Amino acid sequence: MKVELIAIRNEADYRAARALLAKLMTARSAAIGARLRAQAALIAAYEAERVPPRPVDPVTAIRFRMEQLGLKQADLVPMIGTKSKVSEVLNRKRRLSLAMIRRLRAKLDIPADVLIGDAA
Repeated sequence: MKVELIAIRNEADYRAARALLAKLMTARSAAIGARLRAQAALIAAYEAERVPPRPVDPVTAIRFRMEQLGLKQADLVPMIGTKSKVSEVLNRKRRLSLAMIRRLRAKLDIPADVLIGDAA
């Protein structure tokens, strides 16, 4: 499979590059691996320059970090308070307090601006 990389100069190139990347990802050839990585790098560079990052919501960040560290809801009690408060926070029924944000930042190493979210 002969593949030419797509230089990305505009939105049309970007869409074509993403389509090529999807095609390369289904190829079963070791020779394609370098091209796949190179095209992915071109796409990542374009996105970093042109596509604004999406804000991460605090609960998603907490759940992601819990998964990374193998934590259960009960492990958050020292940082959030009671089991019921942990449940309410993770179910988006309670906002994080400043004290909770400080403890979560310190213990889970989640940036405070992510934990604050769009509450400001």
